[in-house]
Amino acid sequence: MELLERLGDALAKDVLEAAERLGDETIVDKVSSAVGASSTTLQEAFLTAVRIRRAEAHARRVLAELVARAEDGGTGD
Repeated sequence: MELLERLGDALAKDVLEAAERLGDETIVDKVSSAVGASSTTLQEAFLTAVRIRRAEAHARRVLAELVARAEDGGTGD
């Protein structure tokens, strides 16, 4: 399973970077469909990694915003 997770995460990282660079979030769905046609197992690992990476990015944005507010004298709420 380690190989599966590594491959899914590496693909997710590359696809999310391409989607951001090109401004096209549909790339995630297109790659997911292509992967799923060959391996639903890898497709699920890929989609899980996409969700995890998106959640982490969101959490980091929230954290940065909270820290910035606190440093500016806000309450951070």
